[in-house]
Amino acid sequence: MELNYWLLAIVIVILIVTRFIPVKGITNITPTEAKEKFKQKNVQFIDVRTPGEYTRNHQLPFRNIPLYELTQRVNELNKTKDVVVICQSGIRSSKAARVLKKHGFNQIFNVKGGMSAWKRMKMQNN
Repeated sequence: MELNYWLLAIVIVILIVTRFIPVKGITNITPTEAKEKFKQKNVQFIDVRTPGEYTRNHQLPFRNIPLYELTQRVNELNKTKDVVVICQSGIRSSKAARVLKKHGFNQIFNVKGGMSAWKRMKMQNN
């Protein structure tokens, strides 16, 4: 019985560790770094929050493709362009980045802290 507990503990540790290991091709960036990417032409910006969240508060040029629709709508995106993804806190966009990676996208940038961090950045710069 004790062996089963050890095996379970090992599996849990492996699952936790693999969730936090950076995936090649996915880079976490700050809102300031994301804003700098607005100047680049070969970048697409995706907001993976719900339509209601997006409508209440969004940042152009981010376009809304909710996380729950991303797999079905991935063909709307260009795999040869960089992708910057954002959500409210950075959790959903991190999941979205992994989905995009599985679908063959190579340069994906996740905005750390999401729109919450973006709002803090704007407040600091006023």
